[in-house]
Order: sequence, then C-alpha cells, then structure tokens
Amino acid sequence: MTHNSDSPSAEAVRPRSAIGRLPVYRAGKAPSAVEGLTSYKLSSNENPLPPIPAVQKVIAEEAAYNRYPDPATVQLRTAIAETFGIDPLDVVPGQGSLGALNQVLSTFAGQEQGQEPDEVIFAWRSFEAYPISVTVAGATPVPIANKPDGSHDFDAMAEAVTDRTRVILLCTPNNPTGPGMTHDEVEAFLARVPKDVVVVLDEAYIEFVRLEGAVDGIRLYHEHPNVVVLRTFSKAHGLAGLRVGYSLQGPALRDYVRSAAVTFSVTRMAEAAAAASLEHLGEVEERVERLVQERNRVVAGLKEIGWWVPETHGNFVWLDFSEGEEDAQEFADAADKVALSVRAFMGEGVRVSIGEEEANTRFLELCRTYPKRPRNS
Repeated sequence: MTHNSDSPSAEAVRPRSAIGRLPVYRAGKAPSAVEGLTSYKLSSNENPLPPIPAVQKVIAEEAAYNRYPDPATVQLRTAIAETFGIDPLDVVPGQGSLGALNQVLSTFAGQEQGQEPDEVIFAWRSFEAYPISVTVAGATPVPIANKPDGSHDFDAMAEAVTDRTRVILLCTPNNPTGPGMTHDEVEAFLARVPKDVVVVLDEAYIEFVRLEGAVDGIRLYHEHPNVVVLRTFSKAHGLAGLRVGYSLQGPALRDYVRSAAVTFSVTRMAEAAAAASLEHLGEVEERVERLVQERNRVVAGLKEIGWWVPETHGNFVWLDFSEGEEDAQEFADAADKVALSVRAFMGEGVRVSIGEEEANTRFLELCRTYPKRPRNS
C-alpha cells in the first residue's frame, strides 16, 4: 500500500482543548512491602471487608458472560425501590456513583452550539473526579473553597450562581475532608437556588453517617423536583471492583437522565451482586457499624495525642497539612516506610481510609511519634 506523503499524519490529530486542561485523577497507590510488616492500603476509600457471603455466592455462580446484561436493570431497580420505598422508575443505575454522575452531567451541563459553556458549582476540596467529569461534559468547573473545618461554604456557593449555572454538586459527607450535612442546612441552601438548576446530592458514604439531623436524600428528591441523589455499592457493600451505583430523581428529571445513560453499563454480575446485598442489608449494616466503631477509635486516638481532625462521617479521616507545600507528601512517605499507603493531596492534606484493625493501630502509632502536626483548628 502506497501512502501519500501529503496526507495528514496521526500527529495532526488533536483532542478538544478542554482535554488538555484536565487535572490528572490519581488513584490511591498500593503500599510498599516492608520486611516484617503486613502491608495495608489506606489510600483508597475501599471497604477492607469482602462482600457478605450471600453476595460472594452470587458472584461465584455467575456464568453467562457470553450474554449482554439487562439494559433496563429491572432486578436492581426493583431491589432498590423495595428497599427504600420508592418508584423503580426513579432509579437510573450507572458504573458506580461516578458513572451515575457522568450521566447526570451529560444530561444537564455542557455547551450548546454558539453559546458559552454551562457552569457547574462544587466545593473544593471535594471528590477529585468532579472537575474532570465537569470538563469532559463540556461545562466549566466552578470550585468554591471549603470552610476551615472542611465543610461546604453554602453562602459562597449560593453567591456563585449565575445565569450560566446548570448543576451544583453537594458531597455529603464530603470526600476527602469528612463533614456531613444536615437536612435543615441543605433545605436552606435549596431555597436560595433557582429551580431550573439541578442540585446533585452525592451520598456515596451515606451508610457511614452518624450525624444528628443528617440530610435525607430520598425525602429531599421527593420534595424538590430539581434534586438528584447519587448512591453506590462500592463503599458499604464492598463492591468497588464491580462498579455499580445509581442516581435517584423524580418524574421531572428521570426520563432525561435515562436517555443519557450508557447502555449495558451495569454488568449481569454487578446487578445480581448489588441486588443480593440489598436482600441481606442487615448483614451489611452490621459490617458498616464495625467500621464506624473503628473510625471512632481512630478519631479518639488522634484527639488523645493532640491532633485535630474535622468531624468525619465517611470511612476516612482527614489530616490538614495545608501549612506546608510538601508536608502532605512527607507524611505519606513516613507512612510508606511502615507499610501503610495513604492518600496525599499536595499542599492540602492527607486522607486516611479506615482499614483493618491492625492497620488503624499502626497509623495511630505513626501519628504518635510523627514530629510534624497537621493544622490544629
């Protein structure tokens, strides 16, 4: 075959300009091997416990890999609806809560031909994928700094709304800092937001919340047609590797979101496993409570040695190392030397997931002897 030397080369191909501006998503790295120590990964918000036995059985018995999954995910939507007493039509599954979020953003935020890009407001720091997903959708990210305690600054977020705002993302509890939201404060915020702006309540860690008066996402989306709720089976249910989550929205939004949903995004195995986990929700909740108790032990241990951490309602704690550009990485390096991997955010802080009991104890021992303290208020 003869190639024309004047034909365009592959080097001439360029992505959308927005792709070149994307921040890099950095997943939690694996721990280093240290002789004499068991290595533990505390750098990703994973459940250290495997799925419950009934779910493991369903996974082991799945064999129809040659068949496409049900594009309507009837089994999963029915299980979710029966568990929470909602209309199954309100449920739109996706590949984890991130996949569900991407479907929502694709539906409501982007750039219409000949117009300025839409804007999406979110707290920062918050979930690392938010600015990436917003940019890929074609919209403009509008990050709003957290309060000093790591919580959302609702006043600043409300004041940031413009006529280009299409979506607002609320993360409760906020990943990676930890604070949750009360129902009253979210209601007050919604009263300040135009009704044609979609407000997404990301409840990826809802099962770990022990906050009095915590926001009730299901009640919220029933009472506010512009509210979407995100949930996942990755955390509490221990199914992070199967990638299954969902969004909840009422009749005003659900058909639009469903039209933008990725067909076959939830595999047969993921659907069956998630449905089985809901059928044995009591066992899941028992495991979650064990992790919550470990979280409480870690927080109490940090306070005992004089370390301040924001109030946390996720399966993680946040160490604020924002006073020095290299402080977060230095702590992560110290953890790596004792076979623990943690998640460093340069110039900001370190997120440490709640893991196995031995891992949590070793983390506390490291903190007890570590010479640099995080920000103390």
